Amino acid sequence: MQAMSASPRRILLADADAFYVAVARLVDPGGAGRTPLLIVGGSAEHRGVVTSASYEARRFGVHSAMPMARAMRLCPEAMVVPVPWEACAAKAREIREVLERFAPVVEQASSDESYLDLTGTEKLYHGDSLADTARRIRAAVHEGTTLWVSVGGGTSKLVAKLAAGVAKPAPDAPGPGVHVVAPGEEAAFMRRFTLADIPMIGPKSQERLAHLGWRTVDEVNRLDRAELVARLGEREGVWLWERVRGIDSSPVAAWADPKSISRDNTFPTDLDADDDLLRELLALVDRATTDLRADGLVAHTITVRLRDADFTTRQASRTLPAPVLTDAAVYAVARTLLAKLRDARRVPARLIGVALSQLERPGAEAQLALLETERSAGPETERDRTLARAIDAVRERFGPDALGRARTR
Repeated sequence: MQAMSASPRRILLADADAFYVAVARLVDPGGAGRTPLLIVGGSAEHRGVVTSASYEARRFGVHSAMPMARAMRLCPEAMVVPVPWEACAAKAREIREVLERFAPVVEQASSDESYLDLTGTEKLYHGDSLADTARRIRAAVHEGTTLWVSVGGGTSKLVAKLAAGVAKPAPDAPGPGVHVVAPGEEAAFMRRFTLADIPMIGPKSQERLAHLGWRTVDEVNRLDRAELVARLGEREGVWLWERVRGIDSSPVAAWADPKSISRDNTFPTDLDADDDLLRELLALVDRATTDLRADGLVAHTITVRLRDADFTTRQASRTLPAPVLTDAAVYAVARTLLAKLRDARRVPARLIGVALSQLERPGAEAQLALLETERSAGPETERDRTLARAIDAVRERFGPDALGRARTR
C-alpha cells in the first residue's frame, strides 16, 4: 500500500505597509499625518540613515538604509521625523496579537514582519483557500490596529516573503494586498527575481555569482544540481539549487523573547557637553526600558555606546547581581558608564546608544533578588517599579508623549 504524502505547508508572511511611516502619521496626525512626502529616521540635518519613507517620497528614489544626506538631496521638500519607537513597539504587539488569533504558530521576524504557519488548519477555516484566509487576516489586522499589511503565501518562508513583496504597494500602484503561490508553482514564481532578491544572498555573494555569469534566478535555473555543486561546492550548490526553485524547509518558530534591546540616536550636530549627552541617554533609557517592561522582561547587563566625531566607536558595560526593569535603575548605571567613556576620551560625540542584555522573565528567584536589592538600598525599589508601570499605563492610554522622566542628576 502506498503511503500518503504529507500535505503541502501553508505559510504566510504578514508585512506591514510602510510601517514606521504609518505609525509616525498616527502619532502626529496634524504634522506627519498631513504631508505626503515623509521620511522617518535620521534627522533633517542630514545625519543618520533613512528608516522608512512614504510611497510618495519613494518616487524620488528614497529608500530605507539610504544616508539621510542623499535622501534630502533626492527629495528636498520632504518632512523628516524621528522614529516613534514606543508607538512602533506598541503597534507591533497589537499586530502580533491579531495574528495569533489565526495561527497556532506565529514568528515575529521583525517589528513589521511576522510568519504564520497554517499547515493543517484547513478544517478550522472550512476549506477556505490560503488566499481567502490571508484576506481575512489582512482585514482583521486593519480593523484591530488601523494599519494595513500585505500578505504573501506559499509552501515555504522564502516564497511567502517574496510573495508579500509582490503584494505590497508600489510608489505608482496600490498593490493587491495578498499574493499566494500555489503548490507546484514555486519554480515558475521564482523566475521573476534576481539573485539579489533572495534573502541571505548578500553583496559579496552577489559579486561572486556575477563573476560566474549568474545574476538572475532564471540563469541559475538552467543549470542542474550537479553543475552547481561542481562550481560552488556541496553545501552552497545544493542551497542555491533549492532556493531558486522556492524550496526552503526552515520552520516557522514561535515568537521568542529578544536576546537584547538596544536604542541609539545619531545627533544632528556633534555633542560635547555632558548635560546634553545625559539628556539624550535618559531618553534612550526610557525607550529601552519601556519595551523591556512591555515584553515582561528584566535585564542583567547594561551597555552604553559612544561614536565619536572621528567615527571611533567605544562602549562600556556592567552586569548587575540582580536584574532590573526600571528607567531609574538602568539610568543610574548608564550614566556611570557614560562618565567612564567620557573620562577615557573627551571629544565630541556623533552617536550615543544603550543596550539591555542577558534578558529573562522574572521568576521566583528573580523576584526575591529584586526584593533583596530593595532592602540593600540598591538602584531599583518597589516604588520605582510601580511608578514605571504607572507611566506605561498612562502612555498606553494617552500616547507616548503623555509623561516623561526628568533627570535627577
